[in-house]
Amino acid sequence: MTAAFAFLWLVSSSAWGKGLTDVKWATSPYHLAELYPHCEAGEFPFMGRLNASVIFGFLNLILWTGNCWFIYKETPFHKDSSQPTTVEEGGASGPQPFP
Repeated sequence: MTAAFAFLWLVSSSAWGKGLTDVKWATSPYHLAELYPHCEAGEFPFMGRLNASVIFGFLNLILWTGNCWFIYKETPFHKDSSQPTTVEEGGASGPQPFP
């Protein structure tokens, strides 16, 4: 389930990044000056917070994938069959004395 959320976060962060690129292009003063030749190019709109939202979206993706890694490490898929069992798994409590 966590891997599915991580993948969906990747897709949504990528879609938001592409959408922000389109918004920047559509609101560019030079693009608007091409569409409306009788107007002058003005200032660029402030996109700092939008850029930060895309960056934090991808940083959150790193957290999701890290969470997937730690979940995987706790599953039996990651454990080597030759590893001895631990106390938590109901195995021996420590080194055994020689007879």
